[in-house]
Amino acid sequence: MDQTVSLGHLLLEWGPDFWLPALAAAVIAYFCGCFNGAVIVSKYILRDDVRNHGSGNAGLTNFHRTFGGPLTAVVILCDVLKAVAALLLSAALFRHFMFDGANILTFAKYWAGVFCLLGHMFPCMFHFKGGKGILSGGTIAIMIDWRVALVVWGGFLILTILTRYVSLGSLWAGASFPFISWYCYPDPVIVALAFACGGLVVWQHRGNIQRLLSGTENKFSLHRKHA
Repeated sequence: MDQTVSLGHLLLEWGPDFWLPALAAAVIAYFCGCFNGAVIVSKYILRDDVRNHGSGNAGLTNFHRTFGGPLTAVVILCDVLKAVAALLLSAALFRHFMFDGANILTFAKYWAGVFCLLGHMFPCMFHFKGGKGILSGGTIAIMIDWRVALVVWGGFLILTILTRYVSLGSLWAGASFPFISWYCYPDPVIVALAFACGGLVVWQHRGNIQRLLSGTENKFSLHRKHA
């Protein structure tokens, strides 16, 4: 795709007419992200908040380790659909800003991705204590570009299968996301948003990095742990 038109130049040129839908997209994406499947299922269906167990994280891995069962699929569905909704709604808000040579819809997806991840990680209705953004982030990668998804998901699956450390695969996903985005969309605005997405994921895994280095990180198992 032609990259001769700078998104940064266009954002300044459009001014308030552009930033109003941008603000709306950010708010919508954030609240989509706040719809945390692990918390909703554990707290309101199982009556046992997942954040009170295991790592204390409100994510898919901790939910599976703690509860397991078919409700894990509900958590997956929630985290996937909220990312899909966030990016599709953002793209719809930006459609009338189409301009030859500018990746406006790509910008819309990255923009929504940042705020969807913020909502997932720091949900205002759940005391800002959410998940680490891997499943939602992986869905965002798929919706942005198959090349981005291939690098992110390919590395994640290879590392997770070989080492059984979900966190190691997750760190690859977060760290590789901005660089493959840079390769596919070498626009400063998109690259900045990609680094924001990837940085959030890596930051949320800082505790896992410490445990990996100390050799105390839990390995993934298809079977949940029993009390």
